[in-house]
Amino acid sequence: MNTTDPLEWSSIAVGQVWTRMIQSGPHQASEAVVFLHGNPGSASDWVDLVTEVGESRRAVAFDLPDFGQTVAAPDFGNSLEEYSEFFGEALDTLGISRVQLVLHDLGGLIGLSWAVQNLDKLAGVTLIDTGVMPGFKWHSTARAWQTPVLGEVLQAVTTRAMFRRVTSKAEPRGLPREYLDEMYGNYDRRTRAAVLKLYRDLKAVAGQSDLIAMPLKDADIPCLVIWGAHDRYLGPEFAERQKEAFPSAEVHVLAESGHWPHIDDPATTTGLITRFLRRSE
Repeated sequence: MNTTDPLEWSSIAVGQVWTRMIQSGPHQASEAVVFLHGNPGSASDWVDLVTEVGESRRAVAFDLPDFGQTVAAPDFGNSLEEYSEFFGEALDTLGISRVQLVLHDLGGLIGLSWAVQNLDKLAGVTLIDTGVMPGFKWHSTARAWQTPVLGEVLQAVTTRAMFRRVTSKAEPRGLPREYLDEMYGNYDRRTRAAVLKLYRDLKAVAGQSDLIAMPLKDADIPCLVIWGAHDRYLGPEFAERQKEAFPSAEVHVLAESGHWPHIDDPATTTGLITRFLRRSE
């Protein structure tokens, strides 16, 4: 078997949805490393990591419904529960029965919501500026999105220049212009509406960290935590707190990174992840 299949873009039918995905490594393997993006984001966030990890094992990333270039089914409500169910259905469609999760931002809430219901399928977790968030206070942009009318106005007036300026300004190293432009290119009217629905649903289900943390703590799943010290959305004080759900977690706070360590410091992030995966074999 060829275990180093090159990176491949394709799409799969998950229920009623054609989902854009990338994959490398042995495409038929039942165990895989699955990367889940946040907001705003898409499968494109993970091209370099999927390529690197695919040198030794199956690696997969896909767009969540209404993100990237994937359009949700007409009756999809953009709730946390629906995204978690979609994630599980995508794994089933891909024939993945055991998974190493790599999660970023809102992908963490979605992936961990799925994980607590499927602990027998979970080989390990990498959390990149995400995870269980006891006592978390929403950042100002999230609060605006959660507020009817104000959220719609903010989404409507967000131009490319504003998006690029605000997002990069919050990052100590900035972010590559091409990365910001691709994010904005995918941040169309459909995605903006999905973000409002999802954040308003998350506000309604806030305070459920214990429901996620306790079953994970009891299972003591292998975990790697990578956090940017300058994350202005999810503060680095939450990095060590991931041990409340993953007691044996290996925690790394990157001194010069912000909310996207896999983008602003790909060499360090990739090295940490590949070493963790080797130890978890």
